Amino acid sequence: MRAPRGLTTGEQAAWAHLAASVKPLPGKKRPAPPAAPKPDAPVPAKPAAPPKPAMPQPRTPQHRPLPAPPPRPPAIPGALDSHWERRMKGGRLDPDLTLDLHGHTLDTAYDRVMSALDQARAMNARVVLVVAGRERPVDPADRMERRGAIRAKLLDWLAASRHAGSIAAVRRAHIRHGGEGALYLILKRRG
Repeated sequence: MRAPRGLTTGEQAAWAHLAASVKPLPGKKRPAPPAAPKPDAPVPAKPAAPPKPAMPQPRTPQHRPLPAPPPRPPAIPGALDSHWERRMKGGRLDPDLTLDLHGHTLDTAYDRVMSALDQARAMNARVVLVVAGRERPVDPADRMERRGAIRAKLLDWLAASRHAGSIAAVRRAHIRHGGEGALYLILKRRG
């Protein structure tokens, strides 16, 4: 068994930079940044490694790139009051708009969700029911064509969309509205 090699100066600097960005646990302190190397000490040069041949990149399906997410507003703890929570839990919530994504591809589902949210905001809707099917475990070989692909992407789409700031909460729907296969999107009031 070999003894640990220790950190290089570059690794120490990277670690100190990372450690400076977090609050240490009680009783712990941040590591000191590494001392700069002495200018009179020669730094041994590493021989350049021969370039590796370029490996062909695997082909991925062409999907529309998502825009960069807008800055998120600070999270408001308990964005929904207990009245909303009781109505959702008891199945007494009536959606203002229902969106069924069964039979859509990822691209058409994305476009449909964004246009439905535009429509919901235009009509001052507060509750949008999105029926997307049950989420499935993600398989690395999945080309996003199998069942559950839309549900797996839906929350990412919402977080990165222009509507992210207008969504107060996302909750699993009551069983009468689809249960695990559907979500309630609670929209903020327009001010």
